[in-house]
Amino acid sequence: MATAKPAKRRGTKSAKGWRTAATSDRHELYESSVQSPDEESAFIDRVFRSIRGRTPVTLREDFCGTHFLSGTWVKRRAANRAIGFDLHRPTVAWGQSRRATELTAAQRKRLDIRIGDVCTARSQPVDVIAAFNFSYFLFKKREQLVAYFKHARSQLKRDGVMFLDCYGGHGSFSEQTEERDFDGFTYQWHTERYDPVSGDVLNHIHFVFPDGTKVRKAFTYDWRLWTIPEIRECLDEAGFRRTHVYWEGTDHASGEGDGIFRRTTVGEACAGWIAYIAAEK
Repeated sequence: MATAKPAKRRGTKSAKGWRTAATSDRHELYESSVQSPDEESAFIDRVFRSIRGRTPVTLREDFCGTHFLSGTWVKRRAANRAIGFDLHRPTVAWGQSRRATELTAAQRKRLDIRIGDVCTARSQPVDVIAAFNFSYFLFKKREQLVAYFKHARSQLKRDGVMFLDCYGGHGSFSEQTEERDFDGFTYQWHTERYDPVSGDVLNHIHFVFPDGTKVRKAFTYDWRLWTIPEIRECLDEAGFRRTHVYWEGTDHASGEGDGIFRRTTVGEACAGWIAYIAAEK
């Protein structure tokens, strides 16, 4: 696949300029351009069933932010329950306000969002832990990442599975800005700095509107750009029994990713890719 931008949603041609920087909310823009909770919930279901032979019910969303995935999970089935942890109160509060308008009273009862550190927060054992949107890249040292994975593993049921996403490709190591158009705005992924010695990367998300206004540095990420082999080795060290990589296929008409992720042992040396890892407890 050709895309080098960590945006999971397909871009669309912008409509007439109904958005401006002044009238837009950065969290709403993020959910619209970056997250795909319906597709990810379906992916979790499909992969969990293929590995464990049953349907998952309980999900823990680490680094949950606005808990878009958790909200989608409890809407998916009447039996589903979700718990989310995040440290940033304003983002969690925004998500609680947003989810309150989208969920029924019964669905909200099955959604438990808490302020807590994902490295220490404890909950009832769950079928699935999801750490998406590359948030665990904030752990820059191997021992930190392994410690997080060990704790996450302890929070899974005996046959639980942890799901992670990751990104890479040779374009990810370049200091550049790439764009994707959405309905009424343009999403920009800006790699300001990459250090090949430490693996540290500084990324920003900017939003640009048809009237020329911008929301610059709507989000900033000071991460380590972990590779798939490194992540899998850390999961192994943390005690996970097996890990599986799911690679996105290519829409040959557009050259973009087709949104379908299949298990693989070999990837593609392209400019940019997004993949998922499933780790069995």
